[in-house]
Amino acid sequence: MIMTFFIVMFILLMQFLWRYIDDLVGKGLDLKLIAELLLYASVGLIPMALPLATMLAALMTMGNLGEHNELLAMKSAGISLPRIIFPLAMVSLFLTLFGYLVADYLVPVSTLKMRTLIYSVQQQRPDIVIRPGVFYNDIAGYSIRIGGRESGGSLMYDLLIYDHSERHGNVSVTRADSGYITITPDRKFMLVELFSGTRYDETDQDAPFNSTDPKYAARTSHFKRKRLIKRLEGFGFERSDEGVFSNTYHVMNTRQLQRASDSIATRCDSMTDAEHTYLNNGVLLRLRNLSVLQPNPIRDTFHVQEYYATLSPAKKREVLAKAIEQAQNVKGHVYNFWVDYEYELKTRAKHLIEFNRKYSMAVAILIFFLIGAPLGAIIRKGGLGFPVVISVLFFIIYYVISITGEKIVRQLMVSAPMGMWGASFILLPIAVFLIYKATTDSVILSREGYRGVGRFFTNLHKKALKLLHKKG
Repeated sequence: MIMTFFIVMFILLMQFLWRYIDDLVGKGLDLKLIAELLLYASVGLIPMALPLATMLAALMTMGNLGEHNELLAMKSAGISLPRIIFPLAMVSLFLTLFGYLVADYLVPVSTLKMRTLIYSVQQQRPDIVIRPGVFYNDIAGYSIRIGGRESGGSLMYDLLIYDHSERHGNVSVTRADSGYITITPDRKFMLVELFSGTRYDETDQDAPFNSTDPKYAARTSHFKRKRLIKRLEGFGFERSDEGVFSNTYHVMNTRQLQRASDSIATRCDSMTDAEHTYLNNGVLLRLRNLSVLQPNPIRDTFHVQEYYATLSPAKKREVLAKAIEQAQNVKGHVYNFWVDYEYELKTRAKHLIEFNRKYSMAVAILIFFLIGAPLGAIIRKGGLGFPVVISVLFFIIYYVISITGEKIVRQLMVSAPMGMWGASFILLPIAVFLIYKATTDSVILSREGYRGVGRFFTNLHKKALKLLHKKG
């Protein structure tokens, strides 16, 4: 179990790194920071790694027992398969409880810290990499171009630096034959050392532009060696405040998710009541409330169609135009209400998805064990070969069904429990079927079983050929 858990965790971590590789490469991050990020990611991946690791471990354990005839020896001694796997089932039940506790208490904290850390890394600018012939504009207030670079070194040739730090345009330009551009270890300052160059500055920057004489006073200075120190913004790593992500559903435990879901449901009910009140008092629905008023002979004998027929054509057009305008206003109001109401429903669905996920992923540990243990007793193959293929296949089936269920829940097509527990409901009968087959010493997935099926189809093929030959 320990071996398979770390194998699965390594695979999931590689998938995590592949996902965020663009945000991590070239930022100059130290190993301590990367290790901290991987630690938070590992904690968040535990609920997903446990089901697959449990199934793989159960397959390997029972497969090894069957391959070395140890399972056969225990059955010959009168010990049934359910009795054999009962201690392992107790371990899996403990892992189920452990998976839920991790998902409810550790994962929200690790997810909050991981998201904050990733956001902080994403806000950090990459290392200064200036390519020859291309202007580099990632340093605020400066635009730098180099003509070439020393092979295998940091010396640059033909440097051209535009200084926009004063926000007056290209009023200061520096050109040098060669030089170095480096940043300090704390990534807060850029050090520029130039050799044999010229600096051009416009000294009358605030003078108004004169179309008849568009010339400005300028100053030219030559230097053999010049040093510049520029403070960098966004290059040094700074941690963001965790409060930015503290109210998202990803970082909540079950109690917080339930509370937030109830609050959203209450808000939806209030929105619905307010919309019903508006519609009941709206112009288009007033006639529905006439029955609750006191009797009125004039109103009760009034017929809209007969009155409308007595109007002139111009008055009819005016009445229809006003009615269409009122109908469009009500339609727009209802549409705006539905947009806001649907947003609230989808937000509540996300909370309910996360709430049910914490339980469904934990129960999946036990279900995967109930699939892996009897399947290992049936196939009787240990090691990391065939069990890995079977485990990954079942995990992919579970994952695809779960993702599909989550997607249709987000689209408000089914309820959250139905969508998030669908994969468990589908795999549980498979587990029961495999336990029954393993208890009755079934030959499914065995080499002999495949040979029997092959012989059946071979005989069937021969009979079909004979029948065709007779008819021919």
